Amino acid sequence: MHFDSRTQQALRAVGLDRSDLREASKLVTAAVEADADDLRAFFDERETVYSDMEKAHSTSDVHEHTVKFFDCYTHGSDLRGYLRFDTWGVPVEDGRVLSDEKVELTLGPTVHDRVRFVTDPDLL
Repeated sequence: MHFDSRTQQALRAVGLDRSDLREASKLVTAAVEADADDLRAFFDERETVYSDMEKAHSTSDVHEHTVKFFDCYTHGSDLRGYLRFDTWGVPVEDGRVLSDEKVELTLGPTVHDRVRFVTDPDLL
């Protein structure tokens, strides 16, 4: 089950039984897996993306990235992975699809921020 004990308690307090909690947990897992598939497709389908990532020593609000690969996996409600650009990479700790042209990832060490990636710099 992907709900911590406090969340389970709260869901039971509003009337969900153990069977409901299991079903909700399955739905969460399916949603995360679907997002992972969509995120993979977003990065697999393009060589270049643009982001609003804050970069040291840069005054630009938009950055261009050459994508080498995006590798991710899911475990229950967790989505983790690694995004590799031409000269560097970063761990991915979560993500979501905002539209066909825009996604948002939570990036781990070295960035530690939520970053939007788009197909066109004008979308940021």
